[in-house]
Amino acid sequence: MQLFEFLNYDFMKNALLAVLIITPLFGMLGTLIVNHRMAFFSDALGHSAFTGMAIGVLFGIGNTSVSMMLFAVVFALLLNYIRHKNIVSSDTVISVFSSLSVAVGLAILSRNGNFSKYSALLVGDILSITGKEIIGLLVILVITVVFWCVAYNGLHSIGINQSLAKSKGIPVALLDNAFVVLVALIVMLSIRWVGILIINALLILPAAAARNIASNNREYHLFSVMISVFSGVLGLIMSYYLNVAAGPMLVLVASVIFFITFLARRLFHV
Repeated sequence: MQLFEFLNYDFMKNALLAVLIITPLFGMLGTLIVNHRMAFFSDALGHSAFTGMAIGVLFGIGNTSVSMMLFAVVFALLLNYIRHKNIVSSDTVISVFSSLSVAVGLAILSRNGNFSKYSALLVGDILSITGKEIIGLLVILVITVVFWCVAYNGLHSIGINQSLAKSKGIPVALLDNAFVVLVALIVMLSIRWVGILIINALLILPAAAARNIASNNREYHLFSVMISVFSGVLGLIMSYYLNVAAGPMLVLVASVIFFITFLARRLFHV
């Protein structure tokens, strides 16, 4: 059995290209999501995909990705607004909205027993990605890198102390909302290939693993991207030879790396 036998197939080449684009995105965004304590937030965004798709079905939108992205942007901005209000625990509010969006989406999509048509969204199918869709992901990667270069310092300051960031003249609300909109768009664009059930894990695990072993901020971001890309490539290759879904295998590899780095931190005080 040849190690690179999978490259004989065009669908595997496309999947590999997609992984090499998606995983750096997850690695970059994941560090900020972890720093801003937004794990519940990104999970709720993933679950909102059901409602976005359901809205597209109700209004007869041919490409439901459009309705998913539009709903995700509105949903993200609403959640972000509520997250900054100190009425009740933000985690509680986000959990309530997440549960509501899932229930509404499932109720609409499951009418007349039609949910089986949409069940593939749960685990994703990166092997079905096309060349045009890869180009779309590449455009998003470029946009994300530009946004990262322009807005990172401001977002990092916001994550540390919002009041201090405001006192330095940083447009806190603008940057914060721009960030959640970008996360929403990337989550919705990636969900078809990664899956609703596991997309949040791919956003959080590489960053969490990197945090275990990084000694400074630069290492933190570099390790997060490296772990994300490594998990993606190895997970895809293993999924081919083990004949299992790619998305869950990516998460399993990332989970193993997290536990290894966690143990390394405990044993060697990294």
